[in-house]
Amino acid sequence: MKLSVIIVNYNVKYFLEQCLRSVLKASKNIETEVFVVDNNSSDDSVSYLTPLFQEVTFISNKDNPGFSTANNQAIELAKGEYILLLNPDTVVGEDTFSDICRFMDEHPKAGALGVKMIDGCGNFLPESKRGFPSPWNSFCKMFGLSKIFPKSPFFSKYHLRYLDENKIHEVDVLAGAFMLLSKSALDKIGLLDNSFFMYGEDIDLSYRMTLGGYKNYYLPTPIIHYKGESTKKDIKYVKTFYQAMLIFFNKHYPNNSRLYAALIYSAIYMRASFDAVGKLVVLKESKDSKEFKDLKFLRVLKKCDHVVFSTDDVDFKEIINKMSEKKDKPTIYYIYHPETKILVSSGKTQTDINKGEYGLS
Repeated sequence: MKLSVIIVNYNVKYFLEQCLRSVLKASKNIETEVFVVDNNSSDDSVSYLTPLFQEVTFISNKDNPGFSTANNQAIELAKGEYILLLNPDTVVGEDTFSDICRFMDEHPKAGALGVKMIDGCGNFLPESKRGFPSPWNSFCKMFGLSKIFPKSPFFSKYHLRYLDENKIHEVDVLAGAFMLLSKSALDKIGLLDNSFFMYGEDIDLSYRMTLGGYKNYYLPTPIIHYKGESTKKDIKYVKTFYQAMLIFFNKHYPNNSRLYAALIYSAIYMRASFDAVGKLVVLKESKDSKEFKDLKFLRVLKKCDHVVFSTDDVDFKEIINKMSEKKDKPTIYYIYHPETKILVSSGKTQTDINKGEYGLS
C-alpha cells in the first residue's frame, strides 16, 4: 500500500462528502486506503456518507477523544508507506497524491510534507509553512509584529512570510490540515501526542520529526482548505489554541515555561478585549436588523463576484487553479455536486442555499 489517507470528522458532513469525492479521484493512480474517524458527530455524518463511499473505512467514536487520539486510531490500522492527515474541509486536485508521493520518494530524508493551502476565496493561508514557536517568534505573532514586517526574517519567522509561497522550501512546521508523513519516520519518532486535544499537535509532530533527523518540506501544490468549518472562532477557540501552545512549550522548552505562560495569557486577554469591542460595534451598527448576525457577511457579498463550478464540467484541479488566480475583485466560489445536488462554499452548504440566502435557489 502506497498511501493511507486519514480524515477526522466532526459535524461537517457536506464538506467531508466533497473532500472524499476529491480524494477518491486523486487516488485513481495510487494504491490508496481511506479512513474516516468520526468523533461522535451529531449531524448523522456516518449514516449519510457510508452508503455513498463504501470503499472508505469509517470508524465511529462514541465520544470526542480529540484530534490526536482519533488520528492515532487510524494510524495504528494504516498499511501505507505514507500517511496523509487531512482535514474534512479540504479539496485536493486529481494529481495531488501523485505529486506528493513522488516528492517523498525522491527525498528519502523527508519525514513530513505540507502543501500550499488556499481558503474558500482563493487566498493563500500562511499556516501552510511555519517556523517553530520559539519565545521570540511567538511574541512577534501574538503582538502583530509579524504582520507589520511580513518580509523580515527577524520578525516574521512564525509564518515564514518572507519565503516565496510558490517555491519548494525546507521548513520547521507543517499544518495538520494536510500533513503527509513517512510511516517509517513515524514508527521511529512516535504517533501524535494525545495530550493535545485540538491544535498544537502538528507543531509537536513537526518538531519531533526534526529531532529524529528528518526534514519537513513545503511543496507549492495547491489545495483548498476552507479552514475551521467545524470550529467556532470565538474566545474559547483562542484560549484552546494558545493553551495547546503552552503544552508544547512546557514539553520542549521547560526552562522558559513561565515566560511563555505570561505571553500566552497576555495574548488571550488582549484578544478577548478586541473581540468584546468588535461585538459592541456590530450590535450598534445592526440594532434595527433582525439579521444582524449575517449583516457583515451580506455587506461583503455585495462587493464580491460569484463563481459556481459544477464537478460535472470542471475537475478539482482546475477549480483549485482557478481559485488560486489573483483577481482585482474579491470572489466567492461555490462547488456544485450534481450527484447529490450539494452546493458547497466557505461557511455555507446545501441547507443554507435552500433557504435562498444567496439568491441562487
